[in-house]
Amino acid sequence: MRLSERTAMEKPGVTLSAAVQEHLRHLCLREFPCGTGSWNKSRFLPRTWRTWRELVPREEEAVNPGEETVEALLDLVRSPHSPWALLEGSNAEDRFLRELAIQNPLVLKDTFFYSYFRSLRVVDKQVSLVDKGLLKFLKLEELVLSANQIKEIDAVNLPPTLKVLELYGNKMSSMECLWTRPPPHLQHLGLGQNKLLGPLESLYVTADHWPNLVSLDLSFNDLTDLQGMIASLSTLPHLRLLVLQGNPLALVPYYRGFTIDSLSQLCVLDDITVSPSEKHQFRGLSHSGDLLAREAQFVVTIGNVKGVLDTSILDPEPGPQGPFITYNYYVTYDFVEDEEGEGSDYGGVLAEIVKPSPSTEQLVEDIPEELFEEAEDSVESGLSTLSGELEGSVASGGSGSLPQVTDSAEELAKLRPRIDPRLCPSPGTVLFSTVRKPWTNVIPCNYEMQHTLRDLVPLKAFLLAGTTVTIVEEKILSWPLVPPPVDTVLPAKKGEKDKKGEKDKDKKGKEGKDKAGKVEKETALKVPKASKKKELPKELRQDPPVLRVLGSGFVALEPLLGGEPLVSKVCNFGVIRTTETDRLTFLRVQEEKEKSAVAAYNGDYQPQPLTVEVQIRLNQHLSAEEALREISL
Repeated sequence: MRLSERTAMEKPGVTLSAAVQEHLRHLCLREFPCGTGSWNKSRFLPRTWRTWRELVPREEEAVNPGEETVEALLDLVRSPHSPWALLEGSNAEDRFLRELAIQNPLVLKDTFFYSYFRSLRVVDKQVSLVDKGLLKFLKLEELVLSANQIKEIDAVNLPPTLKVLELYGNKMSSMECLWTRPPPHLQHLGLGQNKLLGPLESLYVTADHWPNLVSLDLSFNDLTDLQGMIASLSTLPHLRLLVLQGNPLALVPYYRGFTIDSLSQLCVLDDITVSPSEKHQFRGLSHSGDLLAREAQFVVTIGNVKGVLDTSILDPEPGPQGPFITYNYYVTYDFVEDEEGEGSDYGGVLAEIVKPSPSTEQLVEDIPEELFEEAEDSVESGLSTLSGELEGSVASGGSGSLPQVTDSAEELAKLRPRIDPRLCPSPGTVLFSTVRKPWTNVIPCNYEMQHTLRDLVPLKAFLLAGTTVTIVEEKILSWPLVPPPVDTVLPAKKGEKDKKGEKDKDKKGKEGKDKAGKVEKETALKVPKASKKKELPKELRQDPPVLRVLGSGFVALEPLLGGEPLVSKVCNFGVIRTTETDRLTFLRVQEEKEKSAVAAYNGDYQPQPLTVEVQIRLNQHLSAEEALREISL
């Protein structure tokens, strides 16, 4: 009998016997079309001579008016379109009871129920107490009480005939309650998705209490002591199937190999058949169990970032008083903090945000040369005009008159956004980030970080919660500490060239004008870049970085807890670029002839979305030699 449909039971403490009676009531075994009543009363009249003589000449289909034949009543419970059809989720035993209640309802007595049932399924019925009424089922072999509210079971109330006991999805925190008087013939015990915790749980799975156990499922609990658990399981002579995945103890690199080598009779581990080659690969590993480190190892890899908008094309040209703007891009993710691991170095705070900013000397060297040549580039002049029409320009002012440095900094401070809350890690985690990189069409992060964690219970909670991957744009505005002089070298030379050109024009006419123009062009081309850099201040004062989240997404890590060795995902945050911004970017770097930028001129061009490649791998030893090599190191 299976009770899979949910029923509303308001009482917090529902006994198993009450749930069974409630289910039998929902089957309506004593109501139409089942049971006895006006629809079939002639079939159950007292067997006197008179009634017997009247019934003998009748044919089977000839019934009294107003009554139904057995076949008609069976059709009512068998047809899926009938209002008396069984509820969805009913099993073969429920159908048998309904049909038996039509064919021979007088058999359905309490003694029949208790002697008939060999399987009892009470699923998701808010049962919290297994009472002694269960002992009335004299031949019960299978008991399924999954998805209920059971915290403990008095083993005295379990029938001794049980061979299968399933308690998945309950609230049991220990197996000690089953340890007192377990069913002696039990072959399968399922306690997955509970709250079993602590090293003492291994004491309750020995052959002294489960001598005939063949299958054991303790998956998705909080068991951490692999060595102690395997030592107890090795005493079970008939154990052939074991499921421990989802426990923190299954996250250590040597988990599978150590378990297979310790339990030589095991045939299936975590729903994967144990092959002879695996037994050979991990041979001898069980003898080094005490030397193996009880820690989990993860490797996080972040690959290429694509689809980032080059925000610098929207900024105005910098004046002699600044601001000089630089952009960098990086990717962040949060990972669980280990008190003895790398997370303690950051004190549980944002690791990348508190990292010191580049020095002013390095900042001056990192400013691209193209930034100082924008005034002479006609393409960049067009960009400067367009930047006022597009959103995203944060710096105020252009190549014309600029306010004082202090006033400009104050205005920018008002415009500077607060740190995005998506950059804040979850409690108990630390924020890690890739190295800051300048903009390119494809930004290679080339990031790889190994996380070694010893506290396995918080690690399991973190894997269930997952991590958040974020692409961040960092904008830094720099200002000269000493304002540059009003008269610069480059404008003075330009004035001298203009005067020389006027004299040549008056003296030689059109021929002189052409020659002067040629001389002017050659003179301009011969101006060394170093002379322009001399005009720049050697020391710059930079504002705090302005951080902007370009995209943030969730990466599920639960498959790592369920046995998968790798989680690989390309996080797609949608399109943030446009055809126009890609065209402008191409015009500035047209010498590179980027394919994506060239395609911007085609009518069917679509900017690529913002994406980042992320992989999280759980280290697992593939042989005993690999595990022993780690011990030697």
